[in-house]
Parts: sequence; C-alpha cells; structure tokens
Amino acid sequence: MSELASVKITDDWLKDAKLQELFDILCENGGEARVAGGAVRNALMGMPTSDVDLCTTLLPQEVVERLQAKGHKAVPTGIQHGTITAVIDGIPFEITTLRKDIETDGRHAVVEFGTDWQEDANRRDLTINGLYCDREGNVFDFVNGYRDIETQTVRFIGDAEIRIKEDSLRILRFFRFFAWYGGGRPDAEGLKACASGRTLMSGLSVERVWSELKKMLSAPDPSRAILWMRTTGVLGGVIPETHKWGTDAIPALLRLEQEQEAWEPDYLFRLMGMVRPDVETMQTMSKRMTFSKKEMERMIAWADNPVPKPEITNGELDKLLYRGDRQGLLDSMKLEVVHLRGRDDVPAANKMLELVQYTQNWKRPKFPLRGQDLIDAGMQASPQMGERLKQLEEVWIESGFKLDKVGLLSLS
Repeated sequence: MSELASVKITDDWLKDAKLQELFDILCENGGEARVAGGAVRNALMGMPTSDVDLCTTLLPQEVVERLQAKGHKAVPTGIQHGTITAVIDGIPFEITTLRKDIETDGRHAVVEFGTDWQEDANRRDLTINGLYCDREGNVFDFVNGYRDIETQTVRFIGDAEIRIKEDSLRILRFFRFFAWYGGGRPDAEGLKACASGRTLMSGLSVERVWSELKKMLSAPDPSRAILWMRTTGVLGGVIPETHKWGTDAIPALLRLEQEQEAWEPDYLFRLMGMVRPDVETMQTMSKRMTFSKKEMERMIAWADNPVPKPEITNGELDKLLYRGDRQGLLDSMKLEVVHLRGRDDVPAANKMLELVQYTQNWKRPKFPLRGQDLIDAGMQASPQMGERLKQLEEVWIESGFKLDKVGLLSLS
C-alpha cells in the first residue's frame, strides 16, 4: 500500500503557531517530524483533539539541544524511551524519537532509536493509533489505520496474540478504544487474543489497570465494551467483584444518563452499576485498585447509604440528607431508578427520579446555634456543652429545621 493516505487533515489545531514553530525547530537541517497517534485519529474521526504528540527522526538529546537553543523548555519525561516534553509558551508537546522494540517482557520494552516510520508504526498497538500527519496535514498510513477508521474497526497491528504478549495492558486498551471508537462487533482476532491472553494481566500494576478502566468507563457509551469484556472473562479478571453481580444494569443506566441532562457520564457511578453495595467489599476493592481517597470515600459512602423508599416525604429525605452523605444517597437513589425501571415499576421509578432531582438541588441548612450562644445564655463552658449542642441539633432536625435560635435557647 502507499504510505500516503487519500485524505488530508485541515483542523485548526494543525495551524497553531506554537505547533508550527515546533515543526520549524525539528525539521531544520534534514530533521523530520510528524504528528502521531491520537490527534491524527480524532481529526480523521471528526472528534475533538486535546494533546498533540509528535514523532521525529532526531535523537532525544538533539531535540533537547534544538529546543533550548530557541529558548524553549525541554523536559526529559521519558528520555530513556525517546520522549521529551517541549513547553512552548506554556503549552506542552510530547516529542518521541522514532523507535522499534528490541526486547519486551509483557510490561516494558527495550527500544532502539531509528529513522524508519514503518518500523515505528509497527510497534504501536492498534491500527487507528498508527497514523501520522505532516505540518500540511498529509496523512501517512503504514498499517491500514485509515481503512479501519472508516469502518470503525479497532484492530491490533500485526498478530494480535504477539502484540498482547509484548504488553498485556493492550488487552484493556483494545476494549477502551473499542468503547470510544469502535462500531458493531469487536474484531474477532482481537477478541480471541484478549480472551486467551487475559491471565497475562496478572503482572500489570494496578495503577495502569485502573487508569485504563477509568478511561473505558468514561466513554459516551461503554456498554458494548463492557459486555465483551465480560464475555471474554477479562472483566472478571480485573474486577472480580462483578462475578456474582453482573453488568445487566449498565444499558438502562446509560439510557438514563442520556435522558437526564443533569446526569453527566460518570465512571464511578457506572462501576457502581456492576458491583454489590457492600462496605467491606468496596473497601477491599478500593485498596486493591489503588483508588484515590476521594474515589474510595465515594464508593464506601454509596455502599453505606440505605436506599430510601419512593414514598418518602421531602421532609424525611431532608433529615436523611443532613445526617448522611448527600453524594452517597444520590448515587443510591439514581441506581434505584435504574433497578425500578428494570422491574417495569414505572410509578416507583418516576417518584424516585423526583427524589433524585430534589436531592441534586438540595441545600444543606445551617444549624443556628453555636457554643458561644449557650455561654451567652448562662451555660458554663465545659465538655458537656458539646453534648448539649448535639442534643439541640437533633431537636432542630426533628422540627424539620424550623426552630430558630430563640426557640432552641428556650429549651437549653
């Protein structure tokens, strides 16, 4: 096949002055540079482009020297693998020297720098990620990536089993990119290779696994990817908590997200739809997968919050919200809407949806008393004062948050 594809990129980001200056720097005196990977893929698919990464025939040290000679910052973010981050007017661009893999162990690769664009493309994981474009927007395709973009096919470059043995994280990347860019059924050879190679993922760091899962779960509609991950046994391997719970709620959950404008795509909420709401289970899973503190707290709060009945009054819900965790209750109620719809209990689902909307707009009332108020009323400062404040706060809550300072002090 011809390396020059029958398509040209005309997106505005390619005309950016900082990027064109970078081309000037890298292409002087026989150097060559092209935009690579995601920016090219997204442009060809009509999708937004964020980070713009480049590849070059220059060795890493020469990239550093050229950038510094022009007064730009060069950060050796992955210099041993050929990657330098150029910072031009505060905007970062990753620049990687063309390379080929000399040795792989399923996680890391020993690379050799070169000037062969075909070899650099061959070492990439998926055909849709193996495209390049020059500063004029001409697209270079060495792996039939543009054909697969046109058909929304997510396919490994070369032999799928070999690519997975080189780096087993590619299994999760296959499903992540299918969630974002794939159409129809996944590539059969890729699926087969992922199923047979899933045990290789045991050597991956949990941080890398969770990073890929988050990206996959953040796709506009990851339901088909989740289904095929479950079918191949990959999902149970990385999230064993889904074994006895399943993913049946995901399609209905995604439909609700699309219906409700306030329901933004939420990777943690989608994960909740696949696991049992049990505090101990969530604690174990959060630690194993190295969730952030915020992620862990949210998963535990969801598991620890009871689901209110659809017939609960707004007043009683106010009390639950004040005493409990608002986000945890919100997550519980949103999932209950999904389950009620799944049982075709439309009236209860609609009522629960009203409660969700009420909770989304709920403002926490402010307790009108402070310790100083009790002292001003004649109570001596002591450890008992804190307990008395708690008792009065409970009275205030039970009053429907209606008692004011004067009314509460009259009870003290």
